[in-house]
Amino acid sequence: MLEQLLIFTRGGLILWTCNHFTNALKGSPIDTLIRSCLLEERSGAASFTYDAPGASYSLKWTFHNDLGLVFVAVYQRILHLLYVDDLLAAVKREFSGLYQPQKTEYRDFDEIFRQLQIEAEARAENLKKTNPLPAVAPQRKQPNGTWQGKGKNAGTEKKSDGDGDGKNGRRIENGGFVVAKNNSNANLKSSGNGSVNIGKENESANIGAFDVNRLQKLKGKGPNGNGNGKKKEAVVAAKAEPKKVVKKNRVWDDSPPQTKLDFTDHLDGEGDGDKKVDFLAKEQGESMMDKEEVLSSDSEVEDDDDDTGKDSKPEAKKKGWFSSMFQSIAGKANLEKSDLEPALKALKDRLMTKNVAEEIAEKLCESVAASLEGKKLGSFTRISSTVHVPMEDALVRILTPKRSIDILRDVHAAKEQRKPYVVVFVGVNGVGKSTNLAKVAYWLLQHNTSVMMAACDTFRSGAVEQLRTHARRLQIPIFEKGYEKDPAVVAKEAIQEASRNGSDVVLVDTAGRMQDNEPLMRALSKLINLNNPDLVLFVGEALVGNDAVDQLSKFNQKLADLSTSPTPRLIDGILLTKFDTIDDKVGAALSMVYVSGAPVMFVGCGQSYTDLKKLNVKSIVKTLLK
Repeated sequence: MLEQLLIFTRGGLILWTCNHFTNALKGSPIDTLIRSCLLEERSGAASFTYDAPGASYSLKWTFHNDLGLVFVAVYQRILHLLYVDDLLAAVKREFSGLYQPQKTEYRDFDEIFRQLQIEAEARAENLKKTNPLPAVAPQRKQPNGTWQGKGKNAGTEKKSDGDGDGKNGRRIENGGFVVAKNNSNANLKSSGNGSVNIGKENESANIGAFDVNRLQKLKGKGPNGNGNGKKKEAVVAAKAEPKKVVKKNRVWDDSPPQTKLDFTDHLDGEGDGDKKVDFLAKEQGESMMDKEEVLSSDSEVEDDDDDTGKDSKPEAKKKGWFSSMFQSIAGKANLEKSDLEPALKALKDRLMTKNVAEEIAEKLCESVAASLEGKKLGSFTRISSTVHVPMEDALVRILTPKRSIDILRDVHAAKEQRKPYVVVFVGVNGVGKSTNLAKVAYWLLQHNTSVMMAACDTFRSGAVEQLRTHARRLQIPIFEKGYEKDPAVVAKEAIQEASRNGSDVVLVDTAGRMQDNEPLMRALSKLINLNNPDLVLFVGEALVGNDAVDQLSKFNQKLADLSTSPTPRLIDGILLTKFDTIDDKVGAALSMVYVSGAPVMFVGCGQSYTDLKKLNVKSIVKTLLK
């Protein structure tokens, strides 16, 4: 039975709740639904599952968009209640007739709800009786690979002619019905006892049929019937092929060639050991993290004009000038899903061209459709502009961080507790973890914060040397133990060393790993569980499209599955790299935030230490809808 049914406004005012449900809900499923689903633009989903200690609930909901009402039903997940959707529709229909904006209590709705629940349960019972589920005979698999039931003809049909592999004559048998897979031109005859047999004329036709298996057996044989034909041909071809002439490098003058191309800073023998970070700051400049990006209002107006022109052309082609003008003046009674589909389809295609994952774009459009369905279209308003506004609001709401991302404040809070602030950089191979770790270190140094690097990438060759070079250029300490060591232990010793030396921040570099690499993901989970870092940053490329969903979801899933703690640590923030190479294809930021719920904390936009900045939400949303 139902555990709870609740009616509230979009502003959060509870109008009515069912009083005759005596069982109190465990946990807070309604609050979790609002926070994790409705506010995150996932309202297009069919249902929501909430797991609490000792209980597991399923939640279904519906909207009355014109009145701004939300109807939510809660029931035990183990129960498959067929009447919930029907009951929600009936409650929505009856309550909308009683609703008044000034009224806040609806005690007279209790009796109406009891009657609606009885009618919905009766309709569900009648549906079960009229449409019983067909009984399926148990099946068992035979040794030759066929499935056999308990029918009369079970196992009596002969095996079809073939080479003995069972593929051409495989049968699926269930309750006396046999379906033989054979040639596409096979004639099927129904016998009197309910089985399906292959006609005799088809058996004779299959005698001279082309046999692929026989061809595969003859692959190794040459034209003379033995397997040495290809080898002889290969030897002859190798002898006949002339030797390739290697082209020599052209020498333009008599000057000796340059043998050394190492332009890195050296500490020994050249007097560079006392180089300070102040000199490097003058050379590199101020980090982009401390610069505010200003959007031009003129460019926004021009883009809006362009969008209006682009949207109006397809509209004019479909409906014509007079019908569009008449509908704009008169308005529409209520928007239906069929009215929204063309505009949402165009919006989904636009998001996908901006590199948003297809699954994410589809869910966003479903959520916008659910929030608009049933609303009244005002006069002088087109459907495309009506869809555009809630989509823009949804994108801004998704990309805006739900918590503070001020790392400097967290660093000072950890400093007051006399412990270092630990940041772990994780991600797949080749996304730029070490380079962007150095950018973050450079930005922290500009704010008078002592930083130490921890080289915990003990898997990739050259990883320690790469981080050592960054540490030398930035004049900061580095903790390293070489290769083939346990990265979790290395990170723990680095944090202990930072506590002794008084370092404010420890930046932990980890090995790049694919999300399906079980041993490396297990090692990462061990590192996070053992050291309990303050921030776990996922470093991802801005170039990825659909793979962003797979990477982040599997990283979080592996960290949750492999954790020994009842409250596992997941990804806390995202660092997007290579943002300067994507032009207007900024959809990876939306895909990553939508999947993980973690905010984008840094954006890498170049190869120097200063090329690190914050994510401009307004700019991203404008580019996505451009």
